[in-house]
Amino acid sequence: MLKKIRTILAAVFFVLITLLFLDFTGTLHHWFGWMAKIQFLPAVMALNVVVVVALIALTLVFGRIYCSVICPLGVFQDILARLRRKKNKYSYSKEVRWLRYPVLVVFVIAVVAGIGSIFQLLAPYSSYGRIATMIFQPIWKLGNNLLATVAERVDSYAFYTTDVWMKSLPVLVIALVTLVVLIVLAWRGGRTYCNTICPVGTILSFFARFSFLKIHFDEDKCKNCSLCSKNCKAACIDFKTHTVDYSRCIVCGNCIESCKFGALRYDNQRIHQKAQAEGRTVDASKRSFLLASALVSTAALAQKKEKLMDGGLAELEDKVAPKRQTPLTPPGSLSFQNLSTRCTGCQLCISECPNQVLRPSSDLMHLMQPTMSYEHGYCRPECTRCSEVCPAGAIKPVDKPDKSSIQIGHAVWIKKNCVVLTDEVECGNCARHCPAGAIEMVHLDPNDEDSPMVPAVNETACIGCGACEYVCPSRPFSAIYVEGHEVHRKI
Repeated sequence: MLKKIRTILAAVFFVLITLLFLDFTGTLHHWFGWMAKIQFLPAVMALNVVVVVALIALTLVFGRIYCSVICPLGVFQDILARLRRKKNKYSYSKEVRWLRYPVLVVFVIAVVAGIGSIFQLLAPYSSYGRIATMIFQPIWKLGNNLLATVAERVDSYAFYTTDVWMKSLPVLVIALVTLVVLIVLAWRGGRTYCNTICPVGTILSFFARFSFLKIHFDEDKCKNCSLCSKNCKAACIDFKTHTVDYSRCIVCGNCIESCKFGALRYDNQRIHQKAQAEGRTVDASKRSFLLASALVSTAALAQKKEKLMDGGLAELEDKVAPKRQTPLTPPGSLSFQNLSTRCTGCQLCISECPNQVLRPSSDLMHLMQPTMSYEHGYCRPECTRCSEVCPAGAIKPVDKPDKSSIQIGHAVWIKKNCVVLTDEVECGNCARHCPAGAIEMVHLDPNDEDSPMVPAVNETACIGCGACEYVCPSRPFSAIYVEGHEVHRKI
């Protein structure tokens, strides 16, 4: 019963969290966006005390079920390990302390010091987010585009095509390397990554040692057949000494199911001994039901009603991104420093951006964190999706009126690139499409009414949305681009 309930809950969580990264329409976030907010590290970065305390309490009662049910990277390892059909493939091994705890120390130092490129590499939810966004989502979109092509042939518009493009080669390489490492470790040792490298697993292991419910041996029934150790994906059961390393046990239930003699149980040792002394039995199904109820209750703590807003973009040929002195960060991130400190690099905002504005940074110190550029679209004033989906508080929620008054940067005109001068044609695209009315066309020579009309930017009114940069016909570099502000302003 324990394994069945755990497997069903893990499958539900994994599928829905994966769909959050794959769904480019944003529809699922209205219902399941809370699943991202109950991930341990994003909740810590968002200072979501309620969720953090709930997850710790969950661990203190049931053990490390977060790792086996809620964490998508943990469940993904189980799927990879399951692909190897060999039975009884595991064995007991001692805790690798010399690696486990130094990794945790490095992780904590990186979080405190704001070295995002380090702690994002180690964070489990962020690691899975990179894999889902950089590898799974393009495949998902290509499949969608194929269906859209087929549907169009039969005059159906149930699907629509979407752009598939390389958002960041370095991050794609990191995602591929992470995937290969996970496959190798999962095939060789099941949950090796969880119990040796993952800092979240190490943190929760401190609490799991004292959990109320644990896996226990009934030594009178045990025949030392070793099936429990051979089926323990956490390599934490020593059948010879009848002991379980609770700091590594993820309460998957494999050991209980594989034991043919009923020598393993999941309960509280004192209550079990007291029940035995009084001649009573403990109903295991009640504990399993309690486990499911606790997980649902924890999830409900983070659930919030989310607004939906979709955007569109016009199709133009590719441009080359300009070199900005200050990176552009999304409205709601408050400042470049706030985003750098809180962002876990999970890629959820990037995968959900409907206007193709966000992409992972290639800067070594801020690798994998979102940055903005306008070659494929612009930041539409009515779209607030990135602020709605961010689980770590790196992008604060903003509503549409506030979005239109947040200045993330200002437009800069580059005279030598403007088609008005290079091709001697009339343009004005930037002024016509500016949603803030911050650009007007003026005579290049104020004293000559026959001089060509060129754009003039009112920096106090510009919000940095990038509409001007996106629609500018100059190629490969736009004649007008947005320079970011380190600290956002309200206008």
